[in-house]
Amino acid sequence: MKARALENIGIPHTLSKLAKWLASDARNKGLDQHQVRDRLIAIVADPSSHVNDEHFAELAKNLARMRSMQKNVTQGFVQRASPAPWKQWGENLEETAVQQMRNACELPVAAAGALMPDAHLGYGLPIGGVLATENAVVPYAVGVDIACRMKLTVLDLPPKWLESQHDQLVNAIERETRFGMGSEFGKRGDPHKSKPREHPVLDEDWRVSPITNQNKDKAHRQLGTSGSGNHFVEFGTFTLDEAQAKDLTLPAGTYLALLSHSGSRGTGAQVCDYYSKLAMQQHPELPRELRHLAWLDLGSHEGQEYWNAMNLMGRYAAANHACIHHHIAKNLGAKVLLDIENHHNFAWEEEHELGGELKKVIVHRKGATPAHEGVLGIIPGSMASPGYVVRGRGVASSLHSASHGAGRVMSRTKARESYRWPQVRDLLEKRGVRLISAGIDEVPFVYKDIDTVMAAQRDLVDVLGRFDPKLVKMAPEGEKAED
Repeated sequence: MKARALENIGIPHTLSKLAKWLASDARNKGLDQHQVRDRLIAIVADPSSHVNDEHFAELAKNLARMRSMQKNVTQGFVQRASPAPWKQWGENLEETAVQQMRNACELPVAAAGALMPDAHLGYGLPIGGVLATENAVVPYAVGVDIACRMKLTVLDLPPKWLESQHDQLVNAIERETRFGMGSEFGKRGDPHKSKPREHPVLDEDWRVSPITNQNKDKAHRQLGTSGSGNHFVEFGTFTLDEAQAKDLTLPAGTYLALLSHSGSRGTGAQVCDYYSKLAMQQHPELPRELRHLAWLDLGSHEGQEYWNAMNLMGRYAAANHACIHHHIAKNLGAKVLLDIENHHNFAWEEEHELGGELKKVIVHRKGATPAHEGVLGIIPGSMASPGYVVRGRGVASSLHSASHGAGRVMSRTKARESYRWPQVRDLLEKRGVRLISAGIDEVPFVYKDIDTVMAAQRDLVDVLGRFDPKLVKMAPEGEKAED
C-alpha cells in the first residue's frame, strides 16, 4: 500500500514504513488487498484489541502505545521528584553544558550521569556527557556522528621518515582516504581513480532499518573516507618509556604511528536524523529544554530498529578505520606493530551499581570514551598538541568513562572570526607540525589545553603512551563540519 492510502486510513506517518512492511508480508501469506485494508482500518479504530494479530501485532502495539502517550500529553510533563545523580570532572566548564547535563538527569528514564572535563555545548546532551537510562535509548544522547572513532596504528617504519620521506607519507594519506562532507571513492574526476573499498561489514544485514537499507550503496562508496569537521588522519611519533612499555607489549622507545578520527559518515547522520525526529514525535509532552532528549523505548519496534541500526553503524565505523589504516600501511609497505582503537558517540548496555543495586542500563557516551578497568583508549589533543593512549580505571561514579579529547573552547563561527592563518603557522612551525589541509575553525587555539584536561581526570585513566602529531590532514577550508 502507498503512504497516502495508509494516511487516509489513519496510520501515522511515523508508522507508515512498518505498516507497509507488514502489509506486504500479509499479502505474501495469503491475505488479499481488501482484507489487508479492512484489517488496518480495524486496528486504527481499536489498536489494543489487535495486539495479538498474527500479521499486524507490532503495528497494533505501536499504535496503542502512541495513543497512550497522547493521552499522557494532555496531562502535561510530570517532573520527577529529584534528578538522577551525576558527577562532574573539571572546573570552569561552560555553564550551558553543565545545564544540559542537569536537564538530562531530569528525564523520567534517567538513572545516572557524568560530565567529563572536555565538556561543551551539544544538542540535547552536552559533548562530554554520559547518561545512563533504563530500557530507553536517546538518539541525540548518542549524537549525529554515530560511533565516531579513534584508531592508532604503530608501524615498523623509522620516525625519521617524518622528515626524509615526507612526500611519501603525504601521498599515502591523499591516495588512501578522502576528505570532505560528501567524500566517496569511485567519484568521477578522482585523480587516483580508486574503486570503492571492500569489507565484510558490507555483507551484514543492512535491512535492520529502512534508513540503513536505503543508504547501503552510499555507505559502500564512503567506506574508508574521513569526512570533515574535526576528523583527521595524522602521522606522528608515539613514545613509550620503560614503565609504560610492558602494558603495550612494545619495547620502550619512539615509533612512527598513524592516528585517525572519523565515524559512520553520511549513513550514521541519516540514522540519527530519522530516529531523533521519531523520538521527538513520540514525546511531544517534553518541555523545550528536554525536547532533544526524547527517547525510544527499547521494548518498541522503533527502539529496536534504532538500536540495531546504531550497532551496525558502530561496526561500519570500525570498518571505515580498518580500511584507512590497512590501505595506508600497504601503500607504504609497512607492518603493524600495535593497533588500539575505541569509539564514542554510542550507547552500550552495561551493568552498574546504582543506589546500592546492580542494574542493567543503557550508557550513552556522547563525546566520551569508555574507561572500564583495564580497557585501552585514545584521547587526542589538537593538531599541534599531544594525544594519549590510556588505560581505564573503572571508576563507578563516572559510569566507567573518560573524556574523548581536549574539547572546544569556542564555536566554529567564533573561531572563523577570531583567527587567521599567519597566527597559526608560527605555532605549527614551533611544534614541528606540517599541515596538509584544515579549516581555520580547527586550529589549536579553539581547543582546551589537553594536559589540563588529563590532569582533571587522572582518577579515571592511567596514561600509557604519548602521540605527537607531525603531519596532519583534515578537510580543507570551506567544508561544512559533520562531526
